Amino acid sequence: MLNIKKGQLLISEPSLSDPVFFKSVVLITHHTNSESVGLILNQASKTDLNQIIDDIPSNNFPIYIGGPVQKNAIHFIHTLGNMIPNTQEVIKGLYWGGDFDQVLRLITEDKVAKNHIRFFAGYSGWGKDQLNHEIKKDGWITHEPNINLCMQNSTEKLWSDLIKTKSEKYAIWANIPKDPSLN
Repeated sequence: MLNIKKGQLLISEPSLSDPVFFKSVVLITHHTNSESVGLILNQASKTDLNQIIDDIPSNNFPIYIGGPVQKNAIHFIHTLGNMIPNTQEVIKGLYWGGDFDQVLRLITEDKVAKNHIRFFAGYSGWGKDQLNHEIKKDGWITHEPNINLCMQNSTEKLWSDLIKTKSEKYAIWANIPKDPSLN
């Protein structure tokens, strides 16, 4: 069994056949023997939180596509710790979920900045041994936890930047287009 742990980042390999995960970087927020849950960090949507939630001030909190599961549900990661009740610590200093009403209060009271919280529509999920199987079949490259990477507003460039930190065999992938036949 591979040593998958929450907080770890997964970098998709171009050989991964699911187009949802092409050039994606996923934060594992939850992992047990029976399931894994994560959020895609670098797939921005064109929507901000105030466009889908009434009664909050206009803000600049972008929503990212967290994954293909339950796209109508909002998930969030943050560095606010106990300021948000019922949160789950992913790694020291990085948290997942919690009392969403408290999050809305903090935003309304202008007590939270966008570098402290990130929002996602949907999540990525794997059943028992599914993620292990995908990693063994060269679908994912693992990367150590990094709070700064998780909290930055990111694009596909995050994937390229992380691929470049891996062994030389991955360097050629850094600029691969979505459809190599168009190259």
